Amino acid sequence: MIHAEVISIGDELSSGQRLDTNSQWLSQQLGDLGVHVLFHTTVGDELEANAQVFRAAFERADIVIATGGLGPTADDLTREAVARAIGKELVLDEAVLGQIESRFFRQARSMPPSNRVQAMFPAGCQVIPNPHGTAPGIDVEVQRRDRGPSRLFALPGVPAEMREMWNATVESRLREIQGVAENVIVHRRVKCFGVGESHLEQMLPDLIRRGRQPAVGITVHKATITLRLTATAPSREEAVAQMQPTWVLIHEKLGQLVYGQEDEELQHAVAQLLRAQGKHVAVAECGTRGMIAQWLGSVPQHEDFFQGAVVCTPASQGARLFSEHGISEFSSESSVQEMASAVRAHFGTDWGLAVGEFPSREAEVQGSGEFCLALASDGQVESRMRRFAGHPDILLERSAKQALDLLRLRLLREDAAD
Repeated sequence: MIHAEVISIGDELSSGQRLDTNSQWLSQQLGDLGVHVLFHTTVGDELEANAQVFRAAFERADIVIATGGLGPTADDLTREAVARAIGKELVLDEAVLGQIESRFFRQARSMPPSNRVQAMFPAGCQVIPNPHGTAPGIDVEVQRRDRGPSRLFALPGVPAEMREMWNATVESRLREIQGVAENVIVHRRVKCFGVGESHLEQMLPDLIRRGRQPAVGITVHKATITLRLTATAPSREEAVAQMQPTWVLIHEKLGQLVYGQEDEELQHAVAQLLRAQGKHVAVAECGTRGMIAQWLGSVPQHEDFFQGAVVCTPASQGARLFSEHGISEFSSESSVQEMASAVRAHFGTDWGLAVGEFPSREAEVQGSGEFCLALASDGQVESRMRRFAGHPDILLERSAKQALDLLRLRLLREDAAD
């Protein structure tokens, strides 16, 4: 298998002042070519550090893609770092210099002397044309002892220029490298909610071991678990076919813990079920502060299934609405059940979903805090008490997802009963 490394260059990246989106995009393109990206490296604007990064990359990767550091200023060091890493001199390419000068002439501007450096390249390299910028790229083959060469493509950091140069030149040159494009790498994602990561992994024995084909990885974000399936095969169709038995096995083992795939979130799963059943929901929120309403309202054509929400605190308009129904507090199980029924009646919906107040900070710290979820339908109300514990960064979103999941599971039972 062909292995690659993606290098991002610039103080703005290494310091965290700017998010590196180039590496993500390049890794996706390389995967489509069957190239397995093993390393992402970020390095600041320091010459010897850059040279060291390139030397290490040439030793461990067959293909190296670098972005950034090809501008005309003193902190643009990529061309010099590459030359130092491979032991070559920088030489002036008169043709490229003429192209850069012509670009300035067409814009009725004089070329600053500093732009001359953008026509300097390590001896023996190929130029990667830049149709809409003054920073051409570098394409150079680096010889290695006892094995084949490593191939470097250095591109500008400006995403629009980098992508255009990739599509126009780099991709076709990569396809000429032996071993590239012999396979494709295909990824699929399964989205799950309802248990912890370790519990879910126990439900899938031997599925997440290293070296398995297709590979299955597991990640957690804001209490949502994503299973990532990766298959390598000569064609996309063969890769998808290779995944299918594992895809089926995951659904068999996890059942209703699986709610979607790819970029789907719980609100999309709930929307799909409500639409299929021709039903509508309204929401009453205390602790979750309107997050559920925001999520449901973000689904396209949400008016098909979502009629509205009441977000309340004890002194809010929402509290006055509920006081008309004799509800004076929003934390006990009975009061949250009444909230669910009241919001359902207020909006005239099939379902009313309610989230009560969250426990006090003291109860949360002591690990004794609970909050209530309730779901009302025609003549029936069900409720769940949930522990309010975990990292503060995910408490709000996890609680909102627990409420949506309560509705999702009930809708699935309705489907099964029909």
